[in-house]
Amino acid sequence: MASQKESSFPAQRQDTQPGKEHVMDPTPQAATHQYKPANKLQGKVAVVTGGDSGIGRAVCYCFAQEGATVVFTYVKTQEEKDANDTLDMLRDIAKQHGSGREPMAIPADLYFEDNCRKVIDEVINAHGQIDILVNNAAEQYVQTSIQEISEEQLERVFRTNIFSYFFMTKYAVKHMKEGASIINTTSINAYKGNAKLLDYTSTKGAIVAFTRGLALQLVEKGIRVNGVAPGPVWTPLIPASMPEEMVKSFGKEVPMQRAGQPSEIAPSYVFLASNVDSSYITGQVLHPNGGVVING
Repeated sequence: MASQKESSFPAQRQDTQPGKEHVMDPTPQAATHQYKPANKLQGKVAVVTGGDSGIGRAVCYCFAQEGATVVFTYVKTQEEKDANDTLDMLRDIAKQHGSGREPMAIPADLYFEDNCRKVIDEVINAHGQIDILVNNAAEQYVQTSIQEISEEQLERVFRTNIFSYFFMTKYAVKHMKEGASIINTTSINAYKGNAKLLDYTSTKGAIVAFTRGLALQLVEKGIRVNGVAPGPVWTPLIPASMPEEMVKSFGKEVPMQRAGQPSEIAPSYVFLASNVDSSYITGQVLHPNGGVVING
């Protein structure tokens, strides 16, 4: 677990999104020796969007440790190095388990509905089932005024952050059976607001509503739908979207006075994916956020 004293980062900036994990200083913590797997997802097939880095990579790690076959998406060319690093990590876990499970990395721009359909088709062709879907891909842009948000940016952020959740779910749910789980990544910003991330915050609020409505729609099929609303977490999205001065103080605003690491967020996804742990939970959101009290 990260230390309470680790409350600041070196000034750094990446010029494009999605950000790259392998050039960050320090590198985000996706795995920790403190995590003790218990075969909670043995035999399951899990799909994680944006699984090459950040929270997505940590979720892939934990799912694989729990026995799941993991498939993740990434953006081709821009996230190639991070995707290969994550794939190598997952292959090492499969070898340790001795089960021969083969993880998959699928390049896809989830901005487009047809790309989402193709991802699901590829998973089904390879594995014949989908038991867990984690909608996690996102992007954000820091701006101080609504006047600065162009129509092009607004559409880009909504298509990546919430349209892709609709599209992935639309095609995945046809293959999901009773006991399956859908987990959507929202944000603390959906509950407290964020003046500098207005369009991003709006999509995260939409994800909360999407989660609640979808949970009611799928409850009769025995498919649970929940969300995770992280607070500040050290991921490539931060240096790729924030000015250097904001990066240096990132996370200090929460009661724990530090940003979380992806490895501290991922167990929430394991809990929601595991029927052993959360069979009576649907339409809910977990809040690993460093101590911010959320009502709503």
